[in-house]
Amino acid sequence: MRMRLLTGAATALAIFAALAATTSAATTSQTHYYLALGDSLSAGYQPAANGGGDETTQGYVYQLYNYEKRFVPNLKLVDLGCPGDTTTSLLTGVGDTASAKLFHCDRAGGSQLKAAVSFLKSHHARGEVPLVTIDIGANDVDGCATVPSAQLLSCVTGGINSINTNTPKILGALAKAAPKGARLFGMNLYDPVLDDWFLPAANPLQTLGEGSVMLLQQVNSAIQSDDTAAGFRTADVADAFHSYDATDTLTYNGVSVPENVAYVCAWTWACSPPPVGPNIHANDLGYGVIAQAFEKVVGKL
Repeated sequence: MRMRLLTGAATALAIFAALAATTSAATTSQTHYYLALGDSLSAGYQPAANGGGDETTQGYVYQLYNYEKRFVPNLKLVDLGCPGDTTTSLLTGVGDTASAKLFHCDRAGGSQLKAAVSFLKSHHARGEVPLVTIDIGANDVDGCATVPSAQLLSCVTGGINSINTNTPKILGALAKAAPKGARLFGMNLYDPVLDDWFLPAANPLQTLGEGSVMLLQQVNSAIQSDDTAAGFRTADVADAFHSYDATDTLTYNGVSVPENVAYVCAWTWACSPPPVGPNIHANDLGYGVIAQAFEKVVGKL
């Protein structure tokens, strides 16, 4: 009887081991996806020597993907990011038509969000989409840099209102459509107009540069609040770029400048001369800093 029990136990263990091996093999062979949404930053946009620009594979999405695919078998990247998208155009598909056409943005179903939701619903097995990231909101307020100073506050306020109105709808739809096991992340913004520090004191844009830190804090506060409410964690890109630090000084091109100015000049094209700049987009180093800010909160999937 004892021998029969031992034999039965051995047989059960063998069956269990075979099932475990089969399950492990199936998990390893399953294709997993990293879904990215957003604007030109998620598309890795950078200016070109002739003054134009295009999407690249040096953006933070690709750099984060290259980091995470070491830990997730068969991880594939699906990047829906569309240069020029605002929270409104990402949500509705209305606006940013020229850029969407130029860069062949995927608006299946009518908008970037609908394309993302459709993808998530089509890949809904547990763990099939372990990572979703989004950056959006910069284009809601970037245009304020060119408005008359008297209209600046109302312009930024309008942009923040758009972010607060649209972002919860965007994040809520993604969270609802995401399969179990998906981890959701957003990011806050660095300050792209700090290069105005170099302008003459009488130029109104220098005043914008000086006051932009306070405005950025308002925008990032709105993004953080919306992320938290929807269950997204926020990559602190503003902190990585030292965007709020205007007290310490560093040297940039032989000139002593506030720390936040030095970093935005070093990690973006904002302080570059024409025809490449001034341009608000990150360079290779800057995109790497953004990717590292994501890696800090995402960790190893």
